[in-house]
Amino acid sequence: MSVAVLRRAARETLSGLPREFWWLWTSTLVNRLGGFVATFMALYLTLDRGYSASYAGLVASLLGLGGVVSSLGGGMMADRLGRRPTLLVAQTATAASVALLGFVEHPVAIAGVAFLVGMASNASRPAVQAMMADIVRPEDRVRAFSLNYWAINLGFAVSSMGAGFIAEVSYRAGFLLEAGMTLVCALVVFLKLPESRPEREEKAVREDGVGLGAVVRDGRFMSVVGLSFLVALVFQQGAVGLPVAMGAAGFTSADYGMAIAVNGVLIVALQIPVTRFIEHRDPRRLLVVSSVLAGYGFGLTAFAGSVGVFALTVCVWTLAEIVNAPTQTGLVVRLSPTHGRGRYQGMYTLSWAVASLIAPVMSGFVIDRFGAEWLWALCAVVGTAAGVGYAVLMRRLPGRDEGRIDSRVDSPADRVGRDERVGRVAETVLGEKTVLGEKTVLGEKTVLGRDKAVLAGEPAADAV
Repeated sequence: MSVAVLRRAARETLSGLPREFWWLWTSTLVNRLGGFVATFMALYLTLDRGYSASYAGLVASLLGLGGVVSSLGGGMMADRLGRRPTLLVAQTATAASVALLGFVEHPVAIAGVAFLVGMASNASRPAVQAMMADIVRPEDRVRAFSLNYWAINLGFAVSSMGAGFIAEVSYRAGFLLEAGMTLVCALVVFLKLPESRPEREEKAVREDGVGLGAVVRDGRFMSVVGLSFLVALVFQQGAVGLPVAMGAAGFTSADYGMAIAVNGVLIVALQIPVTRFIEHRDPRRLLVVSSVLAGYGFGLTAFAGSVGVFALTVCVWTLAEIVNAPTQTGLVVRLSPTHGRGRYQGMYTLSWAVASLIAPVMSGFVIDRFGAEWLWALCAVVGTAAGVGYAVLMRRLPGRDEGRIDSRVDSPADRVGRDERVGRVAETVLGEKTVLGEKTVLGEKTVLGRDKAVLAGEPAADAV
């Protein structure tokens, strides 16, 4: 492939997205570049503080529990207060709690602050996803979510390497660095990102308010959340089941590090080109294939006997992850009413947060009672079940251009995308550019005169 082709592909992938998206993307990247707590918390507690592995596991669970609690709260804040205030509050609170975590010493205090860190850091996620949906046109959202996911993994890969060197000097310095980077994210939001939440008339708010009860009663969406939970259980095994299984098989932590590093490298290398391939593909098929591929990617781990084979299985389920993550997020946006995006994203985030709590318990129980082979077989079964579930559910879902439209309000990105689609359809029907003028229910423009007669089925004066 020539350099010119690569440049054109990169330009087409990166072009056409609004400036606000790139500031939000930058904020995400900076946030992940400063990631320290998630990577080295267990080592900090066991090596630097001298606590037991059980206590380190308890603190990790409290981090996850904080995320579970704040997922729905963050979504409600994003809809009620706005995306921008939610991001500012969550990121400022994250910076303060992370900095405090580097100074507290009592085990109860550490556990309590860790819970606060989990709450604060997770509260911003629904707001980020909702803001991204607000500012990006519907046809560009899969690409936007892919680029955001790429930034997350790029930042994590770089921070993981850098955090190791920082930890050798001072763990406290790592906490303070993450706090500082998080404040930089808040500064970017404050200076560069305007509020994106669509404004609603008072009457519309009274009639169409979306509470958590309405989200829970949305059976179609909750089915997606349930399937997302199953897929998340499978993907979590890369962080919880795989290291335990490799350790039990006699492999070292360095061996696990080499195998799992393939995940980050592939995401950074392939996310953008794969996005170009899947951007206009049927999301129904992508979700089915990626779910099954994830299940059997982990299932193949049962046959791994060397680091190289473990790395090969990581390649398989990483490809599924690259396809599934942006497609799944795009589906959640399609099913969300514009004025309820925060709550819907919060419920979706909750499925992953709960999976992060259950997956360690599930993997430990299965490995201890039945052996690692049964865990990988279970992953294959769960992945297949999720794939079948998506296949059944997606038959009842609208096509790509028939997603849920709030009849009372759209974000600017929704209006632009819809009007462009209407314009393309009109040009196809008429065979020429339309004369623009009055407003109709379809968009902001209509056709007049001769074109109007053609649409009505009357022959044009100069028709042959």
